Amino acid sequence: MDSRYAEPLDIDALAGTAGYSRYHFVRAFRAAYGESPGRYLTRRRIERAQELLRSANLTVTEVCHLVGFSSLGSFSSRFRDLTGCSPSEFQRAAHRTAPPPIPGCYVLMWGRPRPSVPNAAIAEKPGPAAAG
Repeated sequence: MDSRYAEPLDIDALAGTAGYSRYHFVRAFRAAYGESPGRYLTRRRIERAQELLRSANLTVTEVCHLVGFSSLGSFSSRFRDLTGCSPSEFQRAAHRTAPPPIPGCYVLMWGRPRPSVPNAAIAEKPGPAAAG
């Protein structure tokens, strides 16, 4: 869940991986972490959003979608519930005291999925001159 926080939560898949039924998994997770899997994932998403709002030059909407929320309204309300302020207020306060943020284009460029083709396979591909 920590490494795939931006993806939708599939309790059945998580439970299957752990070898539990859906309901037993939720009970065991709550006993181990003190909160449900859904709350845990929301908290992790908000923590990642805080880091992005603090360090990157992205809009609140861009951050909302990068951390896995599909609705800006639900993101803002969950953010306020957990931090006590809105994402915009948090970002303004963070930028007043921090070094300049990383440009958003870099964050978006490095945050996207990478092709799984090894570099050697790309290097072996003949160019247009070799084809003729």
